[in-house]
Amino acid sequence: IEVTMDKGVILVVSPMDDTPADRAGIEAGDYITRINGEQINGLTLNEAVEKMRGKVGADIKLTVRRKDTPDPFVITITRAIIKITSVRSRLEDNIGYIRITSFTEQSDAGLKKAVDSFEKELGDDLIGIVLDLRNNPGGLLDQAVAISAAFLERGEIVSTRSRNTEDT
Repeated sequence: IEVTMDKGVILVVSPMDDTPADRAGIEAGDYITRINGEQINGLTLNEAVEKMRGKVGADIKLTVRRKDTPDPFVITITRAIIKITSVRSRLEDNIGYIRITSFTEQSDAGLKKAVDSFEKELGDDLIGIVLDLRNNPGGLLDQAVAISAAFLERGEIVSTRSRNTEDT
């Protein structure tokens, strides 16, 4: 899960697809207040993340506060080795669906592989592609630019500007 600290507790930015946290029901916007019953208030983000790590196959209990849920509740997650696949794809009728969960080293290659497989399977019958970036926390700028470039024919994709015009 992609997390950050907010008011002394862990805020879930994005549960990564097909991970133990995702399968257990952790959602973006959840607040994790306890790890195995231990209050995390006062810990740094790194300390809290270290407490969540552990032996593969071992359970961890996270106390969660969720918007629109009055009381905190406990979610049990079984730890596993996580292999992150940042690009997933499938065809739905004549439309390609591509989900990019974060911009990693493999994102551009994964996108190209998905588009190639759509074109190989459908050819000219491919109507379009849905690019799903929901809950994508970001990542490598060059990969985000490469993904954008694959869909844009012209125009500037990204630029940075400094307060000093000579540093653009």
